Amino acid sequence: MTRPLPFDVAPWSLGLSGFDEHGLAHRESVFSLSNGHLGWRGNPDEGDPHRTPGSYLNGFFERHPMPYAEDGYGYPDAGQSVINVPDGKILRLFVDDEPFDIRHGRVIRHEQRLDFRAGTLTREIEWTSPAGRTVEIVSTRLVSLTHRSVAAVRYEVRAGDGPCAITVQSEIVANEPLTEVHPDPRVKEALAAPLESLGDHLLGTRATLVHVTRRSRLGVAVAMDHVVRCTGGPPVIATETSADLARTTIRADLNEGDRLDIVKVVGHEWSDSPSATELRDRADAAVIEALGIGWDELVAAQRAYLDEYWACADVLIEGEPRLQQAVRFALFHVCQAAARLESRSIPGKGLTGAGYQGHTFWDSETFVLPVLTSTAPASAAQALRWRHATLGHARERATQLGLKGAVFAWRTIDGQESSGYWPASMIAFHLGADIAAAVRGYVRATGDEEFEREAGLEILVETARMWVSLGRWDDAGLFHIDGVTGPDEYSAMTDDNTYTNLSAKANLEGAVDAALRHPDVSEALGVSADEIDDWRRTAEGMTIPFNERLGVHEPSAGFTSRELWDFASSAPDRYPLQEHFPYFDLYRKQVIKQADLVLALYTAHEAFTQEEKARAFTYCEALTVRDSSLSAGVQSVIAAEVGQLELAADYLAEAATLDLDDLQGDTADGLHIASLASLWTAITAGIGGMRHGVSGLRFAPRLPAQLSRVSFGIRIGGRTLHLDITPETTLYRLTSGPELGIEHFGRELVLRPGAETTAANPPAAAPGPRPAQPASRAPRPFSTAFAP
Repeated sequence: MTRPLPFDVAPWSLGLSGFDEHGLAHRESVFSLSNGHLGWRGNPDEGDPHRTPGSYLNGFFERHPMPYAEDGYGYPDAGQSVINVPDGKILRLFVDDEPFDIRHGRVIRHEQRLDFRAGTLTREIEWTSPAGRTVEIVSTRLVSLTHRSVAAVRYEVRAGDGPCAITVQSEIVANEPLTEVHPDPRVKEALAAPLESLGDHLLGTRATLVHVTRRSRLGVAVAMDHVVRCTGGPPVIATETSADLARTTIRADLNEGDRLDIVKVVGHEWSDSPSATELRDRADAAVIEALGIGWDELVAAQRAYLDEYWACADVLIEGEPRLQQAVRFALFHVCQAAARLESRSIPGKGLTGAGYQGHTFWDSETFVLPVLTSTAPASAAQALRWRHATLGHARERATQLGLKGAVFAWRTIDGQESSGYWPASMIAFHLGADIAAAVRGYVRATGDEEFEREAGLEILVETARMWVSLGRWDDAGLFHIDGVTGPDEYSAMTDDNTYTNLSAKANLEGAVDAALRHPDVSEALGVSADEIDDWRRTAEGMTIPFNERLGVHEPSAGFTSRELWDFASSAPDRYPLQEHFPYFDLYRKQVIKQADLVLALYTAHEAFTQEEKARAFTYCEALTVRDSSLSAGVQSVIAAEVGQLELAADYLAEAATLDLDDLQGDTADGLHIASLASLWTAITAGIGGMRHGVSGLRFAPRLPAQLSRVSFGIRIGGRTLHLDITPETTLYRLTSGPELGIEHFGRELVLRPGAETTAANPPAAAPGPRPAQPASRAPRPFSTAFAP
């Protein structure tokens, strides 16, 4: 683990005082702003110093060759990588004739703060130049949650101790360098300067750059304009453009106490059918509209959007202030990742960095969409409509693999497969069931019949067809799915992966139910009564491996018979294992990268008895090394369910601090959006015991000893339900909509809008022995994780 940055502890913001180039990239990721369409990393306004100058648009990428040691049938012939769009957040400052650089002169004060309610990043600096001139700088940055294409900065400079000449160079810079995606020189060449100019335009003080990617032929336009006020002499403003640079220079003479106040608005547009004129006009229009609205109204709209979001999404924690901060930090970034998706995906890093090359994975549907479905369902719908829009690519991929239905891309930006390593990716077919589960969860929670008819049913049908064609029947009448990889990437190409098979079973059952609900749509999709019967029969015949001798479900068939990994000889500095040991050895041993069977205990919770869950959890704990950011959250959920509340709290703390403390040493590449989302799941499904089942919505709340109160809200069927949990009782409050039936520890409750219902939490049974983890892989204790 790298040395954590010393963030302050505050309930509704995250701040950092001082400046140290140590952890600069980590800092940039944490202080990123985005809205699902547009993302700006938390680089300094002046551009330098920086590690990764990130300015991203969702879905905008460049193609590059896929380097293989040896080609094979079905391998993707081109990769996709997110690239920087022209960067409009730069404002370079000169005091008299000296450039402001935080690394030079004397920094009297430097503070950054990410405000979760205002949706802004502020920066306050007091600096004395090497020549002895002092200025105060206040910067406030936002990426608009209400205006899809707009980001804005208010940049104020005050002369501190005497007259000085202030010059600000406000820029749009194209073809900024990327971090290395791959050492292959062909990949480097393709991504070195991926943008080709289609024109630079100047109209008054508004400047616009238009480019197209050289290989993927995606067009992008970025425009900027300014509102300038000065309490000193009148400013002088000049704007110029060239192919890869637009610059507005603002100069003003200030006396002591005078201020130069600049509001910079930047508009961003892209298209896969680029027309330079249309792109320019759209980017210009975004800027003109935002300038007409004005800075104050942009800020007010940002706050109003987040007020509405937090009215349901907020989680209140009493007992550990840093956990309270971490939960809101996580939910703020989940909101940012999806607010203005508009039928785009949610990349693994959101728009906070270029990690994973900007690709979207299964964890979007499995970890992020349940949070959005329960707190911001319109965003969840947009993400699912993006998946639906990629069905053409998914059908083509299925045909290429000799399968029916649809095979969605394991990692992608536009829906085409972009993974070059098939054992741990392209055969991870569980992705199809994960998408189907997100569809079913969204429809169940919202009742959105229009979505189900227009998009959801087709996804369920095509994934069900894929499962039937992928598996096989044995002589005993059991259905098997061979040669696949489940969520645990240390066990590739296994037979009858339990998570995969149970997910496929639910997928098939969901397809049956939806097809019968909408017979007219099913008929239009070519679904027959015989096909529905086939789905039902396949679900009923699904094989779920179980080791009778050990009394545990197996992660996959035969897994419990493998040789155990030699954990005693795996020193702490040899993790993650994939970076120090060959995959072939990992694949044939009993070692688990991330919760796999444990994830099934949660997602398919009705398939197991409580005793089976406890045994499976204990078995998996001894083998799970958590070399994945996706593990701790779900381990916390099941630890809580089986009564191991102390362990659940430890895993909760790990999920909460993974990015804030950079536990895996890779937050520099961007935040782990799915891991941040899993923190919400660890609270609602772990502490809250929330489950959706055949009997409806149920809760079994249990607080770990470290916490005295937890409250959260969810949206369900057009209603908003709030829970307030203390050790002894749970208060349920339905704020809107018709009455709602739930279960509380198996007891049926009918909740009525506007009324409060309080139910006692029955005493918890004494926990059994705490499960052991592999040597050196136990989670940090809760108290240690949150120590000052």
